[in-house]
Amino acid sequence: MPHSVARAYREVVSVHKNPRDLRSRRWFGDARTDGVRQFSHRSRARQLGIADGEIDGKPLIAILNTWSGINPCHMHLRERAESVKRGVLEAGGFPVEMPVATLSETFQKPTPMMYRNMLSMEAEELLRSYPFDGAVLMGGCDKTTPALIMGAASAGIPAIFVPAGPMLAGRYKGGPVGSGTDMWRVWDDFKAGSTVTDCDLRELEEGIARSPGHCMTMGTASTMTSAAEVLGMTLPGAASIPAVDSAHHRMAVESGRRVVEMVWEDKTPKAVLTREAFEDAVAATVALGGSTNALIHLIAMAGRAGVPLSLDDFDAISRRVPWLANIRPSGEYLMEDFYYAGGLPALLGQLSKVPGALHRAYPESPVYDGDVIRSPGNALSDEGGVAVLRGNLAPDGAVIKHIAADQRLLSHAGPAVVFDDYTDLKNRIDDPALDITPDSVLVLRNAGPRAAGMPEYGQLPIPGYLLARGVRDMVRISDARMSGTSYGACVLHVAPEAAVGGPLALIQTGDRVILDVPARSLTIDIPERIMASRRAQWHPPRPKYERGYGTLYSEHVTQANEGCDFGFLARPGATPEPDPS
Repeated sequence: MPHSVARAYREVVSVHKNPRDLRSRRWFGDARTDGVRQFSHRSRARQLGIADGEIDGKPLIAILNTWSGINPCHMHLRERAESVKRGVLEAGGFPVEMPVATLSETFQKPTPMMYRNMLSMEAEELLRSYPFDGAVLMGGCDKTTPALIMGAASAGIPAIFVPAGPMLAGRYKGGPVGSGTDMWRVWDDFKAGSTVTDCDLRELEEGIARSPGHCMTMGTASTMTSAAEVLGMTLPGAASIPAVDSAHHRMAVESGRRVVEMVWEDKTPKAVLTREAFEDAVAATVALGGSTNALIHLIAMAGRAGVPLSLDDFDAISRRVPWLANIRPSGEYLMEDFYYAGGLPALLGQLSKVPGALHRAYPESPVYDGDVIRSPGNALSDEGGVAVLRGNLAPDGAVIKHIAADQRLLSHAGPAVVFDDYTDLKNRIDDPALDITPDSVLVLRNAGPRAAGMPEYGQLPIPGYLLARGVRDMVRISDARMSGTSYGACVLHVAPEAAVGGPLALIQTGDRVILDVPARSLTIDIPERIMASRRAQWHPPRPKYERGYGTLYSEHVTQANEGCDFGFLARPGATPEPDPS
């Protein structure tokens, strides 16, 4: 059977903190010796139905829940919160559930990436401004995991993450399908005019996402919850459990118990979010064949913990860590298969056999399917899943998930076909007058963090007339992101982005672009004097937003290579606790 999280923390934990030193005591105090503010807080607790003695000397635990009625990935978290509460109560704490922003990759426009930093601020400020001693963070859909952990790291109180878990495998025409990955595949076949019918699309629509939980491919959701586990922010084995498996209930209960112990130990996020932990999380990410979005999120999370982490770290680690998880979109299987093959503990046990791959030595855990979780001697690739490119088209870096691309395209030169934004792309991509060939390099600009919030536009569509000829991959370059469930020779996160004057703003249709993944190079074959002339004539685009959160975001977001955090959140410095009165 897969690793049991229920056994992971059954050791006896000694209490280090005195109950009188609990943070919540500053709010509630002592009935006979403290002031009127503490009296007021106690009276309002009575208004909530909390009796005298229910919270005295007990850790007050926040349960930050990203459940909502429009987030299918988290539709079960209202129920799981009850399991967490049970664990908190059993361990001698007092739980308080609080709703926080739900970031749904499935419905939110222009992109939930814009709101990751907002959720991180909300989490941080709720934890700081209320009388909480510890927190349980409930999320899973792409941006919720990094947002909650970023906020908790900044708030600085003990916290544990409860991942929502992947949904069940989809079903289509009698076989398994994965969210995102197989949608793109079938849609391309449909657009190509193949035998895919409207009825087939309806069958796929009704079968590809059929239970609570996030994407069951190794998309951004599974990548980030796995990274959270390696960072030490979850119980061991928690990230792989399917959302509807009974083990998920037990994990939620155990997480509630564990966070109370963490309060007594005063184990804050920064105690576990070390440089070594982040390097191990990067190693696990590339061994999993994980999402390119992890580079942005892990850099941002590391920044909140005061840990330096760069694109160069990702590339160096990816060069020495093999790809071991045979999961879509790069591999064959789905997260349910991964869990029953042994899950993340089994993969980490195999990765520990690779000299220098991990700082922490993980015990060897049983692998029940050696085709799903490979040994180092049977790796899918000697290198990990991502490569970082640099050159005169991406001076600050760009990213490609080369294991998910047609390998013949990894060394490629071709003429650029440039689109100025996503609307331009949609309107013209199928225009035969563009004369796009399989050798062309499709370029999308003004889709980066400042210009557009960095949506998942990076898997640029292939023209229908090429799809009809059997073309299924082309070199595509953008300052956008790509869904972790996507695939193809897509160069992403080009930095600096076009909107701030990066070289992507200067490229023109017909320019020769050279991609050389083995050499980690992305260049445009244009003399520097011509580039300088174009640069002198370039003018920044008008800001998209004139007010509101969009303005805050575009004015303060950093570039992709810096994690797309807000500069004022990422910088070092202390934030004082609320006044004691």
